Amino acid sequence: MNYSTLKKTVALSFASLVAVGAVNAQTTPDSTAKTTATTAKVFGGRAQYRTWNIGVNAGVLSPFLAIGGTNNYTDPTLELGYGISVRKQLGHAFGLQADIMRGKVAGNNNTVASGAQQGIKSFETTIQYAATLSGVANVATVDFLRRKNAVNFFVSAGGGYLAYNPVVTLSNNSTRDLKTTRPSGDDYGKELIIPVGVGVKFRLSDRVALNFGYTATFVDNDSFDGQKLTNEVTHKDKYSYGYGGLEFSLGSSSKPNLDWVNPVAMMYDELNDPTLRQEVEALKGRMNNVESAVNDLKKDSDGDGVADQFDKCPNTPAGTVVDGSGCPIKFPTPDTTAKVAPVVATPYSNIQFEFDSSVLRTSSYPILDATSADLRTGKKSITVNGYASSEGTAAHNLQLSKDRANSVKTYLVNSGVDAKRIKVKGLGETHPIADNSTEDGRVLNRRVEFKK
Repeated sequence: MNYSTLKKTVALSFASLVAVGAVNAQTTPDSTAKTTATTAKVFGGRAQYRTWNIGVNAGVLSPFLAIGGTNNYTDPTLELGYGISVRKQLGHAFGLQADIMRGKVAGNNNTVASGAQQGIKSFETTIQYAATLSGVANVATVDFLRRKNAVNFFVSAGGGYLAYNPVVTLSNNSTRDLKTTRPSGDDYGKELIIPVGVGVKFRLSDRVALNFGYTATFVDNDSFDGQKLTNEVTHKDKYSYGYGGLEFSLGSSSKPNLDWVNPVAMMYDELNDPTLRQEVEALKGRMNNVESAVNDLKKDSDGDGVADQFDKCPNTPAGTVVDGSGCPIKFPTPDTTAKVAPVVATPYSNIQFEFDSSVLRTSSYPILDATSADLRTGKKSITVNGYASSEGTAAHNLQLSKDRANSVKTYLVNSGVDAKRIKVKGLGETHPIADNSTEDGRVLNRRVEFKK
């Protein structure tokens, strides 16, 4: 069997396999997707899925691209290409894929009148290997309403390394192998390549998918096809690969394949999970019980401001003033017949102060006013002596007693008494008039006395 017959046989066999797979993908009922039990959650992470896939593919190689561009030959010669792939799916829509592909790329100048350009009739480049790493993104699906997607569209782009050797056929039908232009032992040239592709994927089962794709590969040189035209600017060569293939998901059968997971449908299923609904209903019941308990705590039947469970005197009349237990407060009835004797302030009485304070009490104002009035009617001079109780240090109490005496003098001067007629002394905690060991005694000792 010659090479041409082999190519046709392989292509026909592969086309038959692809056709059968496509029919199965379109006729698989949606119930298949629903019967696969899974506990995977939308935000549960990659560990709950199968994320590794291995694939095989075969197809047609051409030196021409679907998008056009400059080419050194007028016509393509379609040749067989084949490869394998390994992909790690990182998320619902993105994965990293490694590919290794082999085959031949060929072209000719048959449509030229002479059948040759610059003495070259055709070329055939053997690809020993094209190894690439690409990012693959699922960009759309036509089956988004299913629990699992069945048809995904994808795009890919990446970079890699190419080992190749072109052989050109000259116009005199002799051949020129570019292997002879390289150092001895270096049978293949090596170049960087950039593959960019699109494709569509059909889910045949949870384990198997059918892929159709087209990849344009750009080579970082102008010798891939064995020819550089002298009448044009040097350009970069390229080739295309249209293929079909099968992809197999690896891993535990108890986990779903991340390729086909539909997050929207999964979220819908989670929200409709009977267990979740039961928990929500139970939570509603508990909330109702809490609300009822709170309402019972707030219940105040007689409206007196004390909740029933704390009200020791229920059913009090409206407007009744009650204490914290809900019982009425009994106020003493004032004696309106009693006569209140007028309070007469005695001048020169002792002035009392709060603890550690030199601020005059308002209750001292009547005594000070009476004292001021008496001083202003005559020519008397007085000494104001300040005292303190025994708390604190003696030095502090001495200063405090001076401040108290000065507070009294300031009041009298502001009321019109000549400041020259008032002397002040601070005597600290000396000369107590009561026992400093008791609070009642200390209160009496916090004072100012007048000496005429």
